[in-house]
Amino acid sequence: MTIELFGQPYTFKTQSDIPWAEEVADYLVKEVNRVEGVQSGTMSNANKITVMISAALNIAKDCLETRRDHQALVDNLAQRSAQWVSRLDRCAMQAENHPDDKLPTGG
Repeated sequence: MTIELFGQPYTFKTQSDIPWAEEVADYLVKEVNRVEGVQSGTMSNANKITVMISAALNIAKDCLETRRDHQALVDNLAQRSAQWVSRLDRCAMQAENHPDDKLPTGG
């Protein structure tokens, strides 16, 4: 796989079983270009390193925010699922304790 950064091509080997490698590379290129556009002036080697580090930090921040959001969603779903399981357990116990009671019908 070849990507272009700072006007130069860089070729990398990728594992053949990673179908999203190109998407990852495109994400990196877009972030580098975005950071490069924010920083003006000529691109010395030091500036290129700064741009790459800034892009890496931005990508890491995005990754960590996504992980945090995902964990919050998982926690919320676990809490809500536990509440529903508790409600179903109470209903099942009530049905066991009062087998002659009729359950409400939907019609």
